Amino acid sequence: MEPIVLGDAEIIRVREFQGPFTPAPVIVPGVTAATWKENEDWLAPDHWDPATDSYVGALQTWVIRHGGRTVLVDTGVGNGRERPDSPHFHQRQGDLLALLAAAGVQPEDVDTVVNTHLHADHVGWNTVDRDGAWVPAFPNALYLLPAADFAGLEAATDPQSDGYHMFADSILPVRQAGQAMLWEDRHRIDDALTLEAAPGHTPGSSVLRLASRGERAVFVGDLLHSPVQILHPSCNSCFCEDQQQAAASRLRVLERAADQRELVIPAHFGGSAAAEVRRAGSGFSVSRWAV
Repeated sequence: MEPIVLGDAEIIRVREFQGPFTPAPVIVPGVTAATWKENEDWLAPDHWDPATDSYVGALQTWVIRHGGRTVLVDTGVGNGRERPDSPHFHQRQGDLLALLAAAGVQPEDVDTVVNTHLHADHVGWNTVDRDGAWVPAFPNALYLLPAADFAGLEAATDPQSDGYHMFADSILPVRQAGQAMLWEDRHRIDDALTLEAAPGHTPGSSVLRLASRGERAVFVGDLLHSPVQILHPSCNSCFCEDQQQAAASRLRVLERAADQRELVIPAHFGGSAAAEVRRAGSGFSVSRWAV
């Protein structure tokens, strides 16, 4: 895929998977069947399969190159993980490192790993299995972890939960290796990249803002699972832990994106995956897809 160029920054999508994931009424329960149908002309087939009424999503990592720095935004599910709560992710075998290599990114090239939040499908390739031990997949990277999510996972004690295993195999190893930084509220990576808290989906959910030579983007993680949430920002995904707070964060981020012409880049949009949004009544609309 051709990179997105914003100012001096290059953005590359590295996609491991795209396809039907779960019934659309399950993924965004507040959206009516009529809304999906009325927007079929642009939701299908990249974001919705009308034949099965399935939500279509992607597992992908975004690579940002700017000022000599290589940044990864979220790292997918990983390989060989115990995920008892998530059949889609349990013992999955993917090839993110090979896909990154095909895009010209070797593990040692990565300077920074951003986990927008600590859910299983955003942290899995933080680590790899080396001789039976989980070790950082990116040996020179600083891993930026939301402190609020870290605290919740650190307290997980149920060995039958995703969180318990995820902390052990994808979070704790980078912390023990001295490569993790816990942050809260706001963290400036460099003159172009800034992390900001956007809680609700998880307590520590965040967005990453990019600004370079007057052009802007915002990586919104799971604030948006589907483009229908752009039309109806009060509608949460079924995975949002604090529904009211998630809706408030989504509205705030979309308002700024529309007003400041930030390109919106969610974690899981299939097909066309980065959107310019504009205000439209009480909600928003997609004015252009970037990729």
